[in-house]
Amino acid sequence: MARTTGSDGEKTEAAVREAAVNLIARYGYEAMSMRQLAAEVGVQAAALYRYFPTKGDLLFTLMREHMEGLREAWENARPADADPAEQLAAYVRNHIAFHIERRHATHVSNMELRSLSPDRLTQILRMRTAYEKDLRAILRDGAEAGVFSVEDTGLTAMALIQMMTGVIVWFRPGERLSVTEVTATYLSMTMRLVGAKIGGTEEKHVHEHAQLRA
Repeated sequence: MARTTGSDGEKTEAAVREAAVNLIARYGYEAMSMRQLAAEVGVQAAALYRYFPTKGDLLFTLMREHMEGLREAWENARPADADPAEQLAAYVRNHIAFHIERRHATHVSNMELRSLSPDRLTQILRMRTAYEKDLRAILRDGAEAGVFSVEDTGLTAMALIQMMTGVIVWFRPGERLSVTEVTATYLSMTMRLVGAKIGGTEEKHVHEHAQLRA
């Protein structure tokens, strides 16, 4: 398990979250027991409830932190004063990198929405909507500027999110394509999907990325 800084309690809580993500991704939320999780971490089962009063609290925490991390990563990656094509390219690169690095957490966040209580499901879906709203805004701005050809920004954004997140289903490090090559391919597909009319710096970047696959 990854080492973490902080108090022993903070380290244990981080270890619990990491182990839970891996176990839920492997067995599913319903199949994973708190006793099994405790054994994986190396603590007594009762100790888990110091950090997460219920199994549902644990799942919600994992999903909330995943979305908070994604939002923070995008805010850090978002280019300032960039045109829509550059914004879209940055969104694609960040989204793919984030989800590949957090394959198991992404799987849990996608597959276990059904296991959340209705109010907690609503909270997670609102976080998703807020993140995806930025993508729709980029597409809308690009269409209004004549840079993109997009008839339905909502549907296009949904298609792009599904396409990019789906990378985790098949991508495996060390196989035929590297993360850089996968990102280059998906970036080229994204620009074609939105009918991008790009030039200058961003066109150069897309071309360079495509050359990585040659």
